[in-house]
Amino acid sequence: MFRRALGALVAAGALLLPVTPAAAATTAEPLARAHAHNDYEHERPLLDALDHGFTSVEADIYLVDGELRVGHDPEDLRPGRTLQSLYLDPLARRVRAGHGRVFPGSRQGLQLLVDIKNNGAATYTELDRVLRSYRKMLTAYHRGRVKLGAVTVVVSGDRPRDLMAAQRDRYAFYDGRLGDLGLGGASLIPLISDNWTKHFAWRGEGEMPQAERDRLREIVRTAHRDGQRVRFWATPDTAGPAREALWRELVAADVDHINTDDLAGLQQFLRAHDRDAADAPQDAAGASHDTGADGERHQVNAAA
Repeated sequence: MFRRALGALVAAGALLLPVTPAAAATTAEPLARAHAHNDYEHERPLLDALDHGFTSVEADIYLVDGELRVGHDPEDLRPGRTLQSLYLDPLARRVRAGHGRVFPGSRQGLQLLVDIKNNGAATYTELDRVLRSYRKMLTAYHRGRVKLGAVTVVVSGDRPRDLMAAQRDRYAFYDGRLGDLGLGGASLIPLISDNWTKHFAWRGEGEMPQAERDRLREIVRTAHRDGQRVRFWATPDTAGPAREALWRELVAADVDHINTDDLAGLQQFLRAHDRDAADAPQDAAGASHDTGADGERHQVNAAA
């Protein structure tokens, strides 16, 4: 299935970039459900998340003076603090040092969720131009088929759906909403994300209402049937019994990405309660796959 295949790490060819000691990968166990919300607000963007085994990170971007600057609000933006400097360049060095892998000894890939904050079409057009320079490590869409890479870029926020859908060649994918659920199209929309508080009243206090539990599991079943993954934002993120209870329900329902700003807290939780998550996305050793427009995987030459 495309959902699992996108998590797989495959050899994507050598990148002509210098390898520095900072590019050396850590030995953190990759945690397939761990998503770093507002990752750029940590002391070491990307690197702190990787050191905790996170396999999905989120970066907000604004197009300012021709740069894809990273930050939550306009006043946070700084020249040179860009998607390339904080994420794409370090990932390219890491993938090169890891011989095509983000995590040493694992085929688990990394999702880079890029949240466009301004000028959707113009910002995406610049993002598309930038991503082409990193294409050897990226999952790519080409004329109806998806070829896996070490890093999968998914675009959220002010995302220009029609522009993305019209591209014959694309190095990023579209972050859908629950309104897209059941419509298929995993080669464009591999991820369904939405605001937890808009669809569920339960916040982790007491027992989860059975009707809400059933709804959550039906959402996940429908997405997985169509080869898509599921993520919710705005879930409780203050350490305590309520957060843990909600995280337990997300794992039990097989939600693919759990949102947090607390890297150590989610790492500890998943190590204790989701021990099999790191192995779930892995494929046969050395295999690369691509996915056709029908959402089914097709094996291709791993050295391509």
